Amino acid sequence: MNIAQQSNLAGGEAAVFKNARIILADEVITGHVAVSAGVIVAIDTGVAPQGGIDLEGDYLLPGLVDIHTDHFEKHLYPRAHVRWDPVRAALAHDAQIIGGGVTTVFDSLCVGATLKNPQRREILAPMIEALETTQNAGMLRAEHLVHLRCEITDAESARLVEENIGREIVRVISVMEHLPGRRQSKDVEGYMQRRMADTGLPRSVVERDTQELLNFSDEISAAVRPAVVRMAHDHGLPLLSHDDTDPEHIDLALAEGIAISEFPCSLEAARLARENGMITVGGAPNVLRGGSQSGNVAVAELMAERLVDILASDYVPRSLLDAVFLIAATEHFEEDLPAAVCMASKTPAEAANLEDRGEIAVGRRADLLRVGLHGGHPYLRTAWRLGDRVL
Repeated sequence: MNIAQQSNLAGGEAAVFKNARIILADEVITGHVAVSAGVIVAIDTGVAPQGGIDLEGDYLLPGLVDIHTDHFEKHLYPRAHVRWDPVRAALAHDAQIIGGGVTTVFDSLCVGATLKNPQRREILAPMIEALETTQNAGMLRAEHLVHLRCEITDAESARLVEENIGREIVRVISVMEHLPGRRQSKDVEGYMQRRMADTGLPRSVVERDTQELLNFSDEISAAVRPAVVRMAHDHGLPLLSHDDTDPEHIDLALAEGIAISEFPCSLEAARLARENGMITVGGAPNVLRGGSQSGNVAVAELMAERLVDILASDYVPRSLLDAVFLIAATEHFEEDLPAAVCMASKTPAEAANLEDRGEIAVGRRADLLRVGLHGGHPYLRTAWRLGDRVL
């Protein structure tokens, strides 16, 4: 069956992307891709039909799928104590997301307050509503879904999850605890030094606040965490365990039916997660920096033992695009370009129950990227979502 015949079956005239280096799930081929009605209908290495879009030898990638970015909040607060309009913040955030080649993003919105960010209780609903408003109005170029990342040490977190989990846009839940001496912040002294630097508070106040937090956190989390986990299971949403560091963190996640370990902080935790069949998420900024910004395990160390399945941008939206090309070009990572791209597209899409995207394959959504490469640096030239050009 030729391209024209396949496009007729799809219900429309095909657009053809030709003369491209096409990154499939397991190989790179030179050829062309046909799209109809927003779906890929054919992939071929033969002579391309007349017309179409000539990619001039550039790479054609599936649109990236980012399962965790907390960057939206940075647009809501572009300066300390300066709160921006949520709709305008959503539009600015979307521009950075699509500019990094991400066509499907899970905006990781914090549920519950911390000492550092007490305002998070009140901004959750406005952020979700801004995403819903702009997306429903066709104002966004990437598709935005919500990943609720739940601080289990805030007594209000369970209520906030209950109020928002039923929204159509909410698709992923994670549980986390940002406490000194635990998980990501094992170094208590380092935690207090960062807290003093961020707030300008004297050591005596930081020590007092830290101790008060620790005094009540276990009692609160003992009630909040199981409530959040239960709601996620009741709604059939994927669950992630955040910043697993010690073996008991993995044991707890497994007992709760959690299948994804997000940003494990130690080799020990990542190894145990793999032994028990969990999916592991690593941070793309960690790859690019050559290590963790908080002093935990480097993603390169995890990848050396094949312990990373998914990459997420975390706090730098375009880091996914940079990371996949760096991984493919760096010998010690032992991943070729198709495998690296899958970590930022196909695998996160599948983990989030989005089986219609994340791969250049017949029947998948035509979420596509035209990417050039100069001096080892990838740069996005064009992006399409559901076959429509969005950049």
